[in-house]
Amino acid sequence: MKAEKSGKKEQLEPTRSELEILQVLWQYGPNTVRFVNDKLNEQKREVNYASTLKLMQIMAEKGLLQRDESQVKHIYSPASEEDKTKSLLLDKFVDSLFNGSVSSLMLHLLDNRKASQKELDDIRKLLNKAKEKE
Repeated sequence: MKAEKSGKKEQLEPTRSELEILQVLWQYGPNTVRFVNDKLNEQKREVNYASTLKLMQIMAEKGLLQRDESQVKHIYSPASEEDKTKSLLLDKFVDSLFNGSVSSLMLHLLDNRKASQKELDDIRKLLNKAKEKE
């Protein structure tokens, strides 16, 4: 686990493979290695069971997953909420790639990808809500 900074525990940043496992557990809830491995094979790419098992064991040691060993089949669950992890990753992404500029991120994103009318409406609502907070 990473060292604590100024008394506050720093959340670990998951790797791409760890994030794929977390996404399965966030979507389907706490589950076994077999279930996670099967979902990864369906959704992502061919993954060996032993590799998934080892990675999930490492994730538990790092504190990214919690493991319930009270039954024969161990049940794994994310140690952190989905929104908290995504916020951490997004903050680091914006800081490193866009020098912390939210407007640069949004302009680049909207210039690169076509947004649906509903998505644009949702963005307008968020902007209006942010403006009200000023």
